[in-house]
Amino acid sequence: MQKYGQHFLINENVINQIIDAALLLKSENLVEIGPGKGALTKRLIDRGCKNFTVVEIDPEMESYLQKTLPKTAGVSILRQNFLQADLEKLAPRPTLFVSNLPYIDAADILDKVLGCPHFQTAVFMFQKEQAQRIRARACEEGYGPLSVFSQLRAQISPICKAGRGCFNPPPKVESMVLAFMRPGTRLVPAEKWPSFKKLVSVAFLHKRKTLFNSWSLAGYDKQKITDVLAVCKVKPTARPEEIPPAKYVELWQKLCC
Repeated sequence: MQKYGQHFLINENVINQIIDAALLLKSENLVEIGPGKGALTKRLIDRGCKNFTVVEIDPEMESYLQKTLPKTAGVSILRQNFLQADLEKLAPRPTLFVSNLPYIDAADILDKVLGCPHFQTAVFMFQKEQAQRIRARACEEGYGPLSVFSQLRAQISPICKAGRGCFNPPPKVESMVLAFMRPGTRLVPAEKWPSFKKLVSVAFLHKRKTLFNSWSLAGYDKQKITDVLAVCKVKPTARPEEIPPAKYVELWQKLCC
């Protein structure tokens, strides 16, 4: 059962806090990612959730869930890698995503969810260090592309921490649960997100280099970079970790749009 790196959540208090947050953020549609043995799934059912979908990559876990979940709950079990799932079919309307995320794919899964047109809310478990990077502010330790991309597409709140003993088998790291809510306004339109994502990603590509140098190395026009930094009142020596998410949007609008 460890071929997919599962660490099954067994702590009742943490399970309850995740479910409490999920029910508070309840949306029209519910999708659970990587249910494993169904610790969260069964509690969701116990708390009145029905007719939702779980996406499970492990055929052994799919078989286990088929045998143990009550048929009356109407849970649809989709055996698939979530990163390959078609979200237009899985989340065709406002959707709440819930998961004790696999550590190895957590950032990619979060990116896919936050980019989903019908993402409404989410409650996810992360490795504690990764959760701190997601929430980090400019100039704080861990601030980087993950911070920018997450904070621009969701309002993020901490729910609880989970120690190693909350899982079987215990992981080598501590974990943290975060809740995500879709903001009222998206500063970067979905169709232009790739352009914005590229600009921010290359800014952080070369450690200890300035924005000007990083963007110049990536092929952006040097004179335009200079002019945009001046217009946006960003000092020429500014480094990527000093720039807050909203300022990155302003810089991108002037440099790329």
